Amino acid sequence: MGKIVDLEEGLELVQKGITKLTNILEGRAEPSFITDECMMLYTTIFNIASRNHPQDHSQLLYDKYRELLEDYLTSEALPALSEKHDEVMLLELVHRWKNYKVMVRWLTHFFFYINRYYIPRRSLTPLAEVGLNCFRQLVYQVLKDKVRDAVISLINRERDGEQVDKTLLKNVLNIFVEIGSGKTHYYETDFEAHMLRETSTYYSQKASIWIVEDSCPDYMFKAEECLKREKDRALHYLHEISEPKLLQKVEDELLSPYTNQLLENETSGCHVLIRDNKVDDLSRMCRLFCKIASGMNLISEIIKQQVTAELTVLMKQAEDAASNKKPEKKDEIGLQELVLVRSVIELNAKYLAFSNDCFQNNSPLRKPLKQIFEVFCNKGFSGNSCVELLATFCDHTLKKGATKNSSEAVEETIEKTKDSSYGDITSLSQTVKLLAYVNDIDLFAEIHRQKLARRLLFNRSAHDDYERSMLKKLKQQFGWQVTWKMEGMVTDMTLAREIQSSFEEYLKSNRQENPGTDLSVTVLTTRFWPGYKSHDLNLPSELIKCVQAFKIFYETTYRRKLTWLYSLGSCIINAKFGERTIELIVTTHQAAVLMLFNSADRLGYSEIKSQLAMTDDEVTRLLHSLSCARYKILNKEPNSQSISRTDYFEFNSEFTEAMKRIKIPPPPVDERNKVIQDVDKGREYAIDAAIVRIMKNRKVIVYQQLVGECMEHLNHVFKPDIKAIKKRIEALITREYLERDQKNPSIFRYLA
Repeated sequence: MGKIVDLEEGLELVQKGITKLTNILEGRAEPSFITDECMMLYTTIFNIASRNHPQDHSQLLYDKYRELLEDYLTSEALPALSEKHDEVMLLELVHRWKNYKVMVRWLTHFFFYINRYYIPRRSLTPLAEVGLNCFRQLVYQVLKDKVRDAVISLINRERDGEQVDKTLLKNVLNIFVEIGSGKTHYYETDFEAHMLRETSTYYSQKASIWIVEDSCPDYMFKAEECLKREKDRALHYLHEISEPKLLQKVEDELLSPYTNQLLENETSGCHVLIRDNKVDDLSRMCRLFCKIASGMNLISEIIKQQVTAELTVLMKQAEDAASNKKPEKKDEIGLQELVLVRSVIELNAKYLAFSNDCFQNNSPLRKPLKQIFEVFCNKGFSGNSCVELLATFCDHTLKKGATKNSSEAVEETIEKTKDSSYGDITSLSQTVKLLAYVNDIDLFAEIHRQKLARRLLFNRSAHDDYERSMLKKLKQQFGWQVTWKMEGMVTDMTLAREIQSSFEEYLKSNRQENPGTDLSVTVLTTRFWPGYKSHDLNLPSELIKCVQAFKIFYETTYRRKLTWLYSLGSCIINAKFGERTIELIVTTHQAAVLMLFNSADRLGYSEIKSQLAMTDDEVTRLLHSLSCARYKILNKEPNSQSISRTDYFEFNSEFTEAMKRIKIPPPPVDERNKVIQDVDKGREYAIDAAIVRIMKNRKVIVYQQLVGECMEHLNHVFKPDIKAIKKRIEALITREYLERDQKNPSIFRYLA
């Protein structure tokens, strides 16, 4: 059995030990505890409370523990704190709290037996929690208001620019949390609620001054700096739960009451920042007002008004310029239209940059921008659709030899990208982005394909790599279905150059096959290129030799059938006008007409038609281009501006021209209607295919659902008309791809 300790003697030993601990904590002259002393105190308490003792004094020791802590607080801690104020008091509080925690820790070790065995059996409050309760009741409840006010005072002084002890603030605020055993109830109730009210008052006063003195950018700069500092403040010494509440209070005082006043400021608001391209200020505006419920909606409305106003001005300028055009050129797309397209592309690029860079691609902004540009990009202008304007702009950009004077729409709008082979090359990324708003992308693709064909066939393309770059962007935006034919066309031209090189080598090796005329032939793959009509034409003997030479070479080497498209060909003819020779660049048909006059001085309309084996319409247009246009290579009798079947023609040997080489414009051809017809036919096939795909998958479907899914399938290429879908459904019923339900006509069944 352990030694039986007298109670009075034991309590006296405990009191001496605690007095020594108190002296050490208070910095008084006292030697440190040694191990034997600690063991003696532990053993004494153990023996008093042990069952070996005739009487169990555990409850007495439990009460003694509380008494010792209360005595320390009332005799040492509280007097020292009561006589101090403000920052000095806070320093003392941190010091006293640190000492008190040491006191509780040592006493808990000394009274370990009570804590381990007696307290659990009796379901009493653990010793550490008893220590916390003592400090809360005797110190915290007395000083909490005074401490809170001192802390808030320091925070406000820091807001005003003074340097404060952030570590001290953090330690003091940790006490509010620790006093609640790690929970934030006391922190929130006794400190945070008051601090947030003070924050509201502080920033309300600041805002009322700044809104009068500062411009919108200056006010926003100050507001953002305040938010940053408050966030840093929360990070350095406030509890983590305070950050969102604190920032919300600042926003409520600095931003919410003045949202309209700031954004709609006539001299420095959102309108002015957009007009002056103030990217940094606009970015700050978004960062601040995206947190306000109505902030981004108001910015969105302002931007919508701004874009609409700018587009209206552009449209008015372009309409005024178009109204001054000559009547015969009203339907032509000229410089005014290209300048309009350039300006719209720049405008779209500008606001996309605002949306992406300044407003972090914020969704409330994307929607109005999309709506505005969709309206513009799907309306007509000066007799031309926006699709035609964009296609012409791309054609103008990608043509060889476009200069700044004639191609402002190119040089100042396109992006500059770095290419490893060619250095700085032009890109049409922004044009493709504008195309994203177009409903009839299939119509654009067909027009672009027609113009691409002419650039490639007549050697007008600036570079194949530029064409491929454009097609790559279109493919990324709209899918391979839009570009696969055009990609095949560009590839065809590469292969055609290889075939031409092989043909030239063939002629060198087979001199007897050489027609004596330079010949270049471009072999095209039918499925890639637009559908050109193959007109019959009786070629002059010189051209027949050329055709036969290439035909023998190609059929021998590649063993494929060729269909000759003379309407796409061109010739360079050396024409003698008196003593002077001029090179004439003409079409194959024009060349055939002119070469008839090598063997005749005078020919009538009927003779020319008979020898060429062409239709009246074709002959009329050809003769008009040679005798009634700018360059009168043929003289016509009678001398009028129209062609009739009784006219006679002679070679104009007296024709004069300063240049040594001239190009005779070909007869004008209206390709617009043909393109639209081709697109309409393609749309019929696309609608048919979409309906069949849906029916194969669904088997049975209601009419409204079929129409809806069909539109969803085709929206990425064009916006189908409901009437057109209904018409194609009827056509497919007729062709027995699907049928109506006998009981309910609005239900369709797929016929496998």
